[in-house]
Formats: sequence, structure tokens, C-alpha cells
Amino acid sequence: MSSELRKDPVTGRWVIIAGERGQRPNPFRHYASTIEGPEPCPFCPGNESLTPHEVLVYRPEGAAGAPAWTVRVVPNLYPALRIEGSLDKRGEGLYDLMRGIGAHEVIIETPDHAADPTTYAPRQMQEILNACRERMTDLLRDARFRSVLVFKNHGAPAGATMAHHHSQIIALPIVPARIEAELHGAAEYHDYRGRCIWCDMLAQEIADGRRLVAQNADFVALAPFASRFPFEVLILPRQHEAFFGSITRQQIETLAPILQDVLRRLKLALKDPPYNYVLHTAPPGFGHPEQYHWQVEVIPKLTELAGFEWGSGFYINPTPPEEAARHLRDLERFMDVPEGHLLKGEAPRG
Repeated sequence: MSSELRKDPVTGRWVIIAGERGQRPNPFRHYASTIEGPEPCPFCPGNESLTPHEVLVYRPEGAAGAPAWTVRVVPNLYPALRIEGSLDKRGEGLYDLMRGIGAHEVIIETPDHAADPTTYAPRQMQEILNACRERMTDLLRDARFRSVLVFKNHGAPAGATMAHHHSQIIALPIVPARIEAELHGAAEYHDYRGRCIWCDMLAQEIADGRRLVAQNADFVALAPFASRFPFEVLILPRQHEAFFGSITRQQIETLAPILQDVLRRLKLALKDPPYNYVLHTAPPGFGHPEQYHWQVEVIPKLTELAGFEWGSGFYINPTPPEEAARHLRDLERFMDVPEGHLLKGEAPRG
């Protein structure tokens, strides 16, 4: 396809979909996701003394010979922000600053050093998501925190520094600019149309079908219309809800397999690429929950930002989202989808 300029309907950000650039030699960087971690691994069973004491731990139900835990959440040994102290907001001339107060935690996703999210048992991914919900709920009881970000870095190019799979939680005393932009765009759309923009997006994408990747009774995975990056995927709950902390046990049981399904497709299509996934949720106390829709963003690390992107604020994506979604859908015949977890085409609940 020829190049197109596409506008993100939520943030107003413009993206260049440059399909012809995908014909260049080596349009993607082929990064190795393997990381050489420290020895002994502090995240492996038996080495719990090498991490701070856990703030949350799930243990197996009396399984003989099993590790003493299935999921642990510990404070980050090298935190970006520290939980002790007051914010001490102040100004220096035209500059605003405050102390680096927050919380930075690590979710050790599995006792198995060699496992990764594409090979976890369904129950394991459910426990990871439930730990995210529990820690987010607990951290937001602290009045100093205005947002909590849950994210995963897979592979050194995506920011991971440990081989043993883990994800992270950071509580912040401010609302990140990305979430602020989403809140602003969602409010403008709601003021104009009286509806949630993501609910309308879901209805249009399901009817259109070209950018759908997978779906089940509670969630839809799609390639965003104005994708910034090749093979970017957005997972949205069918039911409108602004706060991830309100997720039900039933929804966790269906979010887990669709998230794993997307990661398996990316691994198969792109030879285990580095990636990030990030959970977006409305900030605590947000007064207009009818306007926002929580979501999970999955971004493979395939391209680098260069001078044009930094100078213009535009992203150049060499893979049209329709092409990426079609390729990911077509992989279904090579995948072993667990029985009872019908993904593509399953009817919504209700």
C-alpha cells in the first residue's frame, strides 16, 4: 500500500503508515530476547533471601514437592522511586519539582526459571493478573499516589535486565502524560457524542474485522487503526469499565488466555521478539468513569525511533495494522489453543 497519515482517535496523535518501507532490506531489527542473568538467580525458589521480603505471595495448595510459592511480589531492589517520605512539592523559578516518592515493585511471575508467558499454565497467568489487581488496589490506598502503572519488559532491548520472567508495578504521585492525553481525548469524544470512544471503537472494529487479532467472551484483541509500531496489539474488555481494579475473577480467567494467545502469536510470527506490555487504567477517584475504558497495550520491539520521529513527534510504521492483524490471525492453524478457550469469533457474554 502507499503511505497514509492516520490520526489516533483518542490522543489526536498522527502516525505515518508507510507500507512500502516494509519492502526495504531488513525493515525490522532482529533482537535477541535472551538475557544472561546473575548467578544465583535471586528470583528462583530457595534464593528468597536475595530479594526484599515479599509484600504479596501466593502458595500452592498442598502439592507435594512443589515450590513454596507460585507468585511473589517484592519491592524492587533498585527502585526508580522510594515509598518513604513526603512529596515536598516546590518551585525553583519557572520549574516545578518534588521528591521522588512512589513505589516500585517486582512481580516474580513463576518459580520456573525457564518458563515464559507463552508456556505458563492458564492458572499461572491468572495468578499474575490477580496479583496485579491486589497490589494496585493496595497501593492506591496511599493518598500520595495518583496512578499505578503495571508493565512487563521482555528481552534486553525492551528494558529487561533479568532472565527470570517478571513484571513490574510503579505507583506515582502524578498522572502520566500518556494517561492525561487519553483522558482528555476521551472526555472530548464523550462530550460530543455522549459515548465512550473505546466502546465505539470496539463496535466498529468487530463489525469491520480487518484489524481483529483474537476475541473471546470478555475481551477483544486488535491492531489499532493508527498503530505506532509494527504488530502493536490492543486488548480491550467488551464490558465498559474505567478501573482495572474492578476486574472480576471471571474476567481474569478470560483475560489470561487472550493475553497469552497474543504473546504466542507474536512469538511465532516474529521469532520471539522483545516486547513490552502495559496496563492502562483510569486514575483513582477519576470522576467520569463513563468516559474511560481500561486496556492492555502489547508492543513488540522491532524498530527504532530515529531523527524524524524525535524531531516531529510522528511515528513511522512500516507494517499496516490490517496486514499485521491478518498475519497474526492466520497463525491460528499452527497454534494449540487450550480446550475451552475459544478465541477467534467467540460470542460475547450476555
